[in-house]
Amino acid sequence: MDAANSVTPGAVSHILAHPSTGSDGAVPDLVVQVLDLKSIGTGSRFSFMATDGKDKIKAMFPTSFASEVRSGNLKNLGLIRILDYTCNAVNGNNGKVLIVIKCELVCQALDAEINGEAKKEEPPIVLKPKDEGVVVAEQANAPPVAIKPKQELKSASQIVNEQRGNAAPAARLSMTRRVHPLITLNPYQGNWVIKVRVTSKGNLRTYRNARGEGCVFNVELTDEDGTQIQATMFNEAAKKFYPIFELGKVYYVSKGSLRIANKQFKTVQNDYEMSLNENAIVEEAEGETFIPQVQYNFVKIDHLGTYVGGRELVDIIGVVQSVSPTLSVRRKIDNETIPKRDIVVADDSGKTVSISLWNDLATTTGQELLDMVDSSPVVAIKSLKVSDFQGVSLSTIGRSTLAINPDLPEAQNVKSWYDSEGKDTSLAPIGAEMGAARAGGLKSMYSDRVFLSHITSDPAMGQEKPVFFSLNAIISHIKPDQNMWYRACKTCNKKVTEAFGSGYWCEGCQKNDSECSLRYIMVLKISDPTGEAWVSVFNEHAEKIIGCSADELDRIRKEEGDDSYILKLKEATWVPHLFRVSVTQHEYMNEKRQRITVRSEAPVDYAAESKYLLEEIAKLTAC
Repeated sequence: MDAANSVTPGAVSHILAHPSTGSDGAVPDLVVQVLDLKSIGTGSRFSFMATDGKDKIKAMFPTSFASEVRSGNLKNLGLIRILDYTCNAVNGNNGKVLIVIKCELVCQALDAEINGEAKKEEPPIVLKPKDEGVVVAEQANAPPVAIKPKQELKSASQIVNEQRGNAAPAARLSMTRRVHPLITLNPYQGNWVIKVRVTSKGNLRTYRNARGEGCVFNVELTDEDGTQIQATMFNEAAKKFYPIFELGKVYYVSKGSLRIANKQFKTVQNDYEMSLNENAIVEEAEGETFIPQVQYNFVKIDHLGTYVGGRELVDIIGVVQSVSPTLSVRRKIDNETIPKRDIVVADDSGKTVSISLWNDLATTTGQELLDMVDSSPVVAIKSLKVSDFQGVSLSTIGRSTLAINPDLPEAQNVKSWYDSEGKDTSLAPIGAEMGAARAGGLKSMYSDRVFLSHITSDPAMGQEKPVFFSLNAIISHIKPDQNMWYRACKTCNKKVTEAFGSGYWCEGCQKNDSECSLRYIMVLKISDPTGEAWVSVFNEHAEKIIGCSADELDRIRKEEGDDSYILKLKEATWVPHLFRVSVTQHEYMNEKRQRITVRSEAPVDYAAESKYLLEEIAKLTAC
């Protein structure tokens, strides 16, 4: 094999022995072969198995190198030279993952995997300066390589001291401690420094619970590779860092901690979330102007229906068809007036959706869209909330961002579609068909109809995002000893807690009230011919099933006794219902479990049910 197209023997052993590059910037000449190359997630990163012909290690490319893989410049069995790296432990055990921070292509692909066992002699690994293209080789029969003469000989300490003396405090931090890419962080690391831009900053919020009052705020941080992480600060740390973090500025951050992100509440694509206490170090990186690449995960408009009722935020890209004037809306919580503007966006799924812009996005960005709406601009909006208002609609939140005519392949594709056919086509709003399904009563109950066994036989169902089905089932059991309701605010229906002294405190309304109401939050067992399952039911649907409000059921239990209470529950069992349910995953005691939640409920219309069954039979006989 040509020496130019070969790996460095012992490269993997060196990486394991030296988990990161040295502080002096010197790295070995590490050439490894790429095996088992595959994409991760949306394709912005690629993982592979690095081999030196003898040993192997799992590895991951930087996002900046993804274009080389997608373009075909690097393929499986290719060779790369690693210029900078870090090696992380996996889940605290002895397993290691190589995170390649910087590399260069050596060979597109070899004919086969390199096997180093046949080699008798191994040339030594020779160090080379990280930022200079000078290689020193002393292998047998190898031609001498000219080495650039040094202009001036200085010790490493002299060079570092000179650099630190002329640097700003934040720059000194980056020199004394190596800056880590966000992708390399995990909860088991001790000391790290990251350089990040604040791409979203939340408001400083107050809260009140059994332990007293406090405050909290969070920011979304993005590094040069486009990797994001959410950082949260409480109480003293929140008060300390809220005025320091400014949207759009770059900071060096250290002495924070990481934990597994709660999938229900995370706002960025990262397995971890960061906590900063008052001992954390946050210093502005003065003069730094890098603009991180925004990572989108676009959802087609015709797929938005599956996100209704869930917590997951979505990203949308499409052509703006119309822009409304600015409206003023009075907020119930604090009676404050805030600006709102609605835009209608279409994409190549052939559907449109209404998006409500709030605050600065409504006034500043919204006005810019109004001025250019005739040119059909393309917008990319990140972090939108999905609601069932008017069937399906979207709304911006505090962390939402909007880019007009972004330089993205998706933007070019949707613009080309609109110019060629979209603008001359009658496009229906996605909310119309879902609103019609609700108005038509049972229509939605007959779409995606399955048996219970279809859901219960797949424990991993709903792991990525909620999935929705329709069921025809009977209620077979309601536990009489469960916590069937919660105390709720009469204004906003959110949970209240007993206030100090008397009354009930509502965190949502930020006020005390002398009275509260009860709202159902219960589980019941449903059955069909294929099996049974426990489902969660909330107030609106539980009232229809039980036949009375939670306040009324509580009165029956207190005034008429347990026998009347249990009899009321038994009256609701062994009755058939049509259910529209969502299936998601949640964690309980570090164990993943399937959660089935009733989203809508209706009594069985036997005429409509018979028609549906006849249609299904006709489909079977036609096959």
